[in-house]
Amino acid sequence: MPTSKDVARLAGVSQSTVSYVMSGKRPISEEVRQRVQAAIEELTYHPNAGARALAGRRTFVVGLVVPFGASADPGGLLPFIETIASGAREHDHDVLLVTADEGTSALTRLEGRRLCDAIVLMEVEARDERIAVASGLRVPVLLVGVPEEPDGLVCVDLDFAAAGRLAVEGLVERGHRRIAVLGYPPEAVERDIGYVRRFGDAALAAASAAGLECALLSPVAHTAAAVRAAVGRALETARDGDGADDDGLDDDAGLGLVVASGGAVPLALTALAERGVVPGRDVSVVAMLPDATAAATSPPVSNVSTESRDVSRRAVQELFRLLGDDPPTGGGVHLVPPRLTHRRTTVAGPAGA
Repeated sequence: MPTSKDVARLAGVSQSTVSYVMSGKRPISEEVRQRVQAAIEELTYHPNAGARALAGRRTFVVGLVVPFGASADPGGLLPFIETIASGAREHDHDVLLVTADEGTSALTRLEGRRLCDAIVLMEVEARDERIAVASGLRVPVLLVGVPEEPDGLVCVDLDFAAAGRLAVEGLVERGHRRIAVLGYPPEAVERDIGYVRRFGDAALAAASAAGLECALLSPVAHTAAAVRAAVGRALETARDGDGADDDGLDDDAGLGLVVASGGAVPLALTALAERGVVPGRDVSVVAMLPDATAAATSPPVSNVSTESRDVSRRAVQELFRLLGDDPPTGGGVHLVPPRLTHRRTTVAGPAGA
């Protein structure tokens, strides 16, 4: 196996220079850096993780505490893990996956056994019992999610409050005067995951500010029966006017439907089709979905973006600031702004026009 001494000999530099090129802790000229990188590639050199950990009291591993339960969204989880892993490798770190169902014991085990240099804690609850433990650890902890009391920890998340406002305001701009929100599944609601409340509260506040009626239907399980029932209740909110047509829908106050959980979107579209209700004509539908998923759905769904990779890239950025030579102090909340894109499931103008 080649060593850093072999790399140094081939590149014509000292062994410490090889170390500085790999760690980035000291400025190295571009010409020297390229020579060292060329030698590394030629020798296919990989640093020994155990030796590096002993020498620098670092493991070069990031612990990622991942939710794999019923409330987890696989469509958003995998891109997040991929981006975290890729970003860690760019900083010469590996990722150790730990399941969230271990609770606080996972955090103390990761630190107690010196398994990692930092921990990324996902799917944070509003009153998460892990926060008190995390804030007392000797290794940095970054939260993906915003609890009520961050306790001095750094938090990164999508701006779910802005997402709730965008969804409602986008429907208001299309002329809707009655809005219904299909909420998150029971597991997420019961655990009081932070984004659930922020999204729902912001949606209701935006509707109230516009002087509109808004029904928050929550929780909604990801089953055909549960979503069918929720869609039925949502349609009832558009049946109270005087201008109802043969479908029972009030054309003068057409329904704007927000689907908060991506897993419920195909079920909601099916439920509407079963009733002969056409999104983009009879009602408008705006869903919380990644842009690529929304564009590939049939029909393409108007969406507020939930881009896991945007959040995870920001998480990597903040994580390695914490692991840097001059880490920030005092915590902080970093929110990634969402985007609203109208596609075929929103009406082109004021409802009934």
